[in-house]
Amino acid sequence: MSLIKSISGIRGTIGGKVNDNLTPLDVVKFASAFGTWLQNKKNKKNLTLVIGRDARISGQMVSSLVSSTLQGLGINVIDLGLSTTPTVEVMVPELNADGGIILTASHNPKQWNALKLLNEKGEFINAENGAEVLKLAENEDFNYAQVDDLGTYETRDDAFDIHIQKILDLPMVDAEAIKAKKFKVVLDAVNSTGGISIPPLLEKLGCEVVKLYCEPNGHFPHNPEPLKEHLTDICELMKTEKADVGIVVDPDVDRLALIDENGEMFGEEYTLVAVADYLLKNKNGVAISNLSSSRALRDVAKSHNSEYFASAVGEVNVVNLMKEKNAVIGGEGNGGIIYPDLHYGRDSLVGAALFLTHLAKENKTVSELRATYPAYFMGKKKIELTPDIDVDSLLTKMEKEYQNEEISTIDGVKIDFPENWVHLRKSNTEPIIRIYTEAKTQEEADKLGDDMIAKIKSLI
Repeated sequence: MSLIKSISGIRGTIGGKVNDNLTPLDVVKFASAFGTWLQNKKNKKNLTLVIGRDARISGQMVSSLVSSTLQGLGINVIDLGLSTTPTVEVMVPELNADGGIILTASHNPKQWNALKLLNEKGEFINAENGAEVLKLAENEDFNYAQVDDLGTYETRDDAFDIHIQKILDLPMVDAEAIKAKKFKVVLDAVNSTGGISIPPLLEKLGCEVVKLYCEPNGHFPHNPEPLKEHLTDICELMKTEKADVGIVVDPDVDRLALIDENGEMFGEEYTLVAVADYLLKNKNGVAISNLSSSRALRDVAKSHNSEYFASAVGEVNVVNLMKEKNAVIGGEGNGGIIYPDLHYGRDSLVGAALFLTHLAKENKTVSELRATYPAYFMGKKKIELTPDIDVDSLLTKMEKEYQNEEISTIDGVKIDFPENWVHLRKSNTEPIIRIYTEAKTQEEADKLGDDMIAKIKSLI
């Protein structure tokens, strides 16, 4: 079964049986549920929704199904075609639309696709709203429009231009400083929409762009998650091209990974750290990430006399805490930059522009800049339990076991030791505790994970 219905949308593998995979009927049902939910919420029928998709092979089919379903409900559709998650998020309020749907399975392989749901601010709907949409889908409580009341359909091809101009207009993006450096940038866009959105931005910033896998044909040349083991090609190309910086994005362009001039990973966790360093150097404020992100962000915030807070895992939770604390910068350790002066969503385009500004002003190479940040290493493990074990009770026992340490229970149990931390989260779908650790060396991070597994077993 490869259909996952969650509060943030629906995702699954294309083909197969209805309700088991993401079939055309499932796409129609879920689009109907979201459209109906919006009509009920707004108490009007004549709504407008913005849709856009990444370049995966099933995108055109899924997009056609979604737009036709929305029109069938009497909803007007503005279709951006090949787009990015942040571009759709920017365009929803820009076009005064009532919501949006992004058709992307993000970093999942090519057989996957998904519908991600946005409110009128161009932000992901919250858990309560998502639960209401799921209930509508389950009950199939839809009422389609009569023939004279069908929604309209139009396309737009200027969304990238608008998004890029908004980035160039930001006071903290210094295009002239970047242009003066004449950076040579290698871009790996995994044959999706980063290949048609990021080069125009880089060119406007005066960069020479070397394109790798920038043809938006949906045939991902490597696993699309931007992790070190998947990025050997760009790391090699950095050296042969003698480039200054490498940029890697996932298929929907909301995660940004960086490569230094030696073909070494900057570290996904450090994308946010570097951008926060630049922004907090210029304006004291608050930085936010989730509980499973690197401690380096806290250290950098402290070095600029700024505050740091951690949210529960999940972009919606990060955004909610950013709004509550009026944060200057926030995001996730997976390379997700959320810059509220533009919009409340992870955005690789604005992340790249802010990073290049920082790099230009620091007058350092990428590796030299990376060396200025505290070095931390992360470990990820899990412990599988039998279904009869009460996971919540186990986590409570762990909390008591380490009650003399700094503890957070807003999302599982996070234990902050002086030199390292561990975050224990239960899976929502299976009897598993996920164990995230961070320490000053990889060996220490891995050992901490093993120690936690031993401690959990001793408490069972």
